[in-house]
Amino acid sequence: MKKLAKNFKALSDETRLRIIALLSYSELCVCDLMAVLQLPQSTVSRHLAYLKSVEMVDDRREGVWMYYRLMNESEFGLGKLLPALLEQLSAVDKTQHDLISLRSYLKQRESNSCT
Repeated sequence: MKKLAKNFKALSDETRLRIIALLSYSELCVCDLMAVLQLPQSTVSRHLAYLKSVEMVDDRREGVWMYYRLMNESEFGLGKLLPALLEQLSAVDKTQHDLISLRSYLKQRESNSCT
């Protein structure tokens, strides 16, 4: 029961929901999330660490950069709720704006890696 409560607590924060919506688009590094969310690195990293602790995101290191991805449905902390969550998030104006900002940001970068 405690794990389930912790998973739902992870979804009770607007920033974490926005991160989940962005990671549903593609694997991203902290700098990508910082640029789109317009939040400091420490804030983004703290939220990512929380989402990782409840098995909603996973990470990988590439050089000095950490990349994050949304866990798939079979790995996701709340499993079968993931599609419903993403459907709800896609209908929210703020997450739609975030995705538009992310696409624009990624187009502006020359490569698909942080510099």
